[in-house]
Amino acid sequence: MDKKEYKSLTVPQLSWNKKTLSDTLGELVAQPLEPGFGITLGNALRRILLASVEGSAVTSVIIKGVNNEFSSLKGVVEDAMQVMLNIKGIVIRNKEGRPGKMSLKITGQAVATVADIKADSHIELMNPDHVIAHVAQGGVLDIEFFVESGRGYKPAQWPTDKALQEDNRIYLDAMFSPIRKVMFDVEKTRVGKEIDYDKLTLKITTDGSENPLDVMHYATSVLRTQLEHFLTSAEIPFNQISTSPEVDREAPVALESLGLKGIPVDLLLKPIDELELSVRAHNCLINAGVKRVIDLVNLSEDEGLKIKNFGRKSLTEVKEAMKAFGLSFGMNIKENDVRKLLKEKEE
Repeated sequence: MDKKEYKSLTVPQLSWNKKTLSDTLGELVAQPLEPGFGITLGNALRRILLASVEGSAVTSVIIKGVNNEFSSLKGVVEDAMQVMLNIKGIVIRNKEGRPGKMSLKITGQAVATVADIKADSHIELMNPDHVIAHVAQGGVLDIEFFVESGRGYKPAQWPTDKALQEDNRIYLDAMFSPIRKVMFDVEKTRVGKEIDYDKLTLKITTDGSENPLDVMHYATSVLRTQLEHFLTSAEIPFNQISTSPEVDREAPVALESLGLKGIPVDLLLKPIDELELSVRAHNCLINAGVKRVIDLVNLSEDEGLKIKNFGRKSLTEVKEAMKAFGLSFGMNIKENDVRKLLKEKEE
């Protein structure tokens, strides 16, 4: 029996808005999408981002001298309930996803903030200025925190056999998700003479413990993994039979037209590690989502200077590193053109 021939699907191109990209905010544009796919994919990704991304939070505490959440704290302005509400506002980045402990001890008049907390090595606290409590003169605030990882919301896990715990531990409900808000918008976009394709814009806001690029990768992995179980036979290879509309051109792409004469084309799709940049410049670019050489050469110098902690000195260093390979800022090279050139070379 002859193998059935399937119609191809439109392959979308994805791009992050580098002008607004930060550790807490990201705007992703995917276009063109098959008609109707904007709502389908946007809603699915939004639901997963809001409910299924892993994070870490404080799930229980031991406050010295207190055995329940309704107590007053001697020498502390806030009562136990208000202190625990403040504790819920601690933003935690868990580098390994393992449980951990933190501690805080303040003696004498002071404002206790997250910066005063000592945490295990795999735990990083993202909002050091967040206030935990105000300690009066002669007062003492001594807290041990227990951190766990999870997804979504988890109610306080009080043991059912006794009201008061032997170690005076108080359990807290926890919101593990690092996602603060997700919005998506769908517009129509043109492909050739067709005007009913979709353009999807996703705006992701996090608490800073995870960046928008990583949570998007995580959510996509969750969705794809779940959908795989709905397959009843071998997956139809749409990625192999589909192309982006911008790639579907009759004329071959010339090196000269892309400004790539004398430049190894495959270098563009490699990580920026190939340029052997300093650790500072490298990390600034990676945190801004500039992970490949092509992402870097498509930036303008002004866009580069707007990257967080990426100053004029780093810009000069990167320009010199690119110059050694015949590259520069603002080359505006399309990835599809590069891939087509590589394919032509293989053929």
